[in-house]
Amino acid sequence: MRRLRSSTVVLGGMGVLAATITACGAEPDRRCVDPLTREELPSYRCESGGGGSDDDNGSTTRGSYYYGGSVRDKRVSGGSFDKTAVDTGGFGCSGTGGG
Repeated sequence: MRRLRSSTVVLGGMGVLAATITACGAEPDRRCVDPLTREELPSYRCESGGGGSDDDNGSTTRGSYYYGGSVRDKRVSGGSFDKTAVDTGGFGCSGTGGG
């Protein structure tokens, strides 16, 4: 039976540790969304000082950032407006689901 060298074992363990730390520290996806309709908006509607733009009816739509989830037919679901409520996944990470 072949024995692994200690440097091979150490380097392999370091790779697993690095992948775990990176996955736990990953940021969730962030999208600009209309908080009422949950429709995805251009990013400038969420950026500071963006102010939004006038719609056909004269009102201004100001977006909020929506974290995680997915987009279907230009509407988001499965995430949260609260960044801390979104589980970024990864090996050994703990967190809560969306809201």
